[in-house]
Amino acid sequence: MLVAGIAWLLFWTLMVLVAVEDYRRDGGSAPWQPVLWETSSALVATCLFVIQRRFSAQHDVLVATPWRWFGQQARWLPLYWFGFTPIVFALRHAVYALAGTRYEHEAWAEVFVYEALKISLFFGIFTTIGFGLLSYREMMKERVRAEQAGALLREAQLERLTRQMQPHFLFNALNTISSLMHTDVARADATLVRLADVLRATLALGDKPQASLDDELRLAQGYAAVMQERFDGRVTLTWVIEPAALAVQLPAISLQPLLENVFKHTVAHRRASTAIRVEARIVDGALHLSIEDDGGVLAPSDTPGTPGTPGITVINLRTRLAALHGDRAGLALHALQPAGVRAELRVPCAS
Repeated sequence: MLVAGIAWLLFWTLMVLVAVEDYRRDGGSAPWQPVLWETSSALVATCLFVIQRRFSAQHDVLVATPWRWFGQQARWLPLYWFGFTPIVFALRHAVYALAGTRYEHEAWAEVFVYEALKISLFFGIFTTIGFGLLSYREMMKERVRAEQAGALLREAQLERLTRQMQPHFLFNALNTISSLMHTDVARADATLVRLADVLRATLALGDKPQASLDDELRLAQGYAAVMQERFDGRVTLTWVIEPAALAVQLPAISLQPLLENVFKHTVAHRRASTAIRVEARIVDGALHLSIEDDGGVLAPSDTPGTPGTPGITVINLRTRLAALHGDRAGLALHALQPAGVRAELRVPCAS
């Protein structure tokens, strides 16, 4: 609307300047006259246009079907034909009379035909411009609606994926406690208390699609404590976390499943002790989070360039990273030598 108003003002300013220049070139000595001619036309045309917009705005929804929209606008042409000329010339005659002179013009028939043709031309030009502005506005609204719909869809997908992972974690933790109950009831009880702490941390995340690394660490460390009870003496954990990384947002419940993969696929299948290292640091405006062990073997399906389907943990996490950050985030798995696997998660510090 502001752009249209500025364009309208500039158009009539140009019309006044051109009329004054033509008047002087023809030897006129009263420059207020061409100013009056064009400003009176501008004033009346503006009033008629405002009336048209007041009652035709309801048809803006027809902009998607141009012929219908232009048809509705064309219905206003008679208002300009029979309203513009009498009002404009009445104003001019009144001002001239106040100035003590007389306004001379061609015969009324010629005046009506000429002014009707001129106002029809202006009407067509500005109606076309108005159509362009309305089309652009509707296009931007549609783009916003599409972005909002996309955001809602991504949020729904994130929530579904997060909910899919929560029961998976809970079932594995309960299996751990069940195993401990057959060997050491006291340790099982202590582990159950730790599990309650983990569940409280999980509930604290709510249904949010993202959580800070600090919250993710609270959940992952609680889970690790439960699993260390099960694999007593077979796991050593090292946490190397930069303080600046704690506030970075991650997909909710993303660190714990990666840690769970190490326990499930490496620790559970080894009799030797497994060293696990969790490191988080900020590099070039992005959080680099790695979970590595010294005994795992990367499955062929998780190795770049090999056929197969990655596990549900990797699929879910990559899907959620893509939904939140697109190509700016990712999850890569690397085989270490002589043994071990490193999972590297990269997330931008600002979304």
